Amino acid sequence: MEIHKTPLEGLMVIEPVVFRDKRGYFFESYNQRIFEKKTGAHATFLQDNESMSQKGVLRGLHFQTPPFAQGKLIRVIKGSVMDIAVDIRKNSPTYGQHFSVMLSEENKKMIWVPIGFAHGFLTTEDNTIFSYKCTQVYNKASEDSIYWNDPDLNINWGIEDPVLSVKDLQAKAFKDFNSIF
Repeated sequence: MEIHKTPLEGLMVIEPVVFRDKRGYFFESYNQRIFEKKTGAHATFLQDNESMSQKGVLRGLHFQTPPFAQGKLIRVIKGSVMDIAVDIRKNSPTYGQHFSVMLSEENKKMIWVPIGFAHGFLTTEDNTIFSYKCTQVYNKASEDSIYWNDPDLNINWGIEDPVLSVKDLQAKAFKDFNSIF
């Protein structure tokens, strides 16, 4: 497992060691001991989630507030996404900044999104299967979101009119967001 730190403290891109031969491939998508040793993050995962989306679906920018705030270990099983994490830790020197990475079935990259980040992704292929481990269970009363194309965040999603959920259409503006992280 190779760890790539990002400009946003705590946010890391993870590349697993993939063994390939004529039969196909094998890799460990998660090993707690190695994950903790290489990242320095101590995470206990309580819930795994999976979604399937068509090309052009945008989900985000989502997060849960304490006491149900979640760290997420994210990967793509099939297809590809542009994955975005936004630092919403109010005392962070990178507050309001974002990081993006392409995750795909081909590159097998993963991203560790710790507590204190809003997260979203845009599918770039049909039938994309997105999977993530969470350090806390889902709690509807704790969920929140920031508008995906908020001008203050200046995220270049590369799409003008994505497919959005009602929840994402009703997200708040970043300037109206009062972070408790």
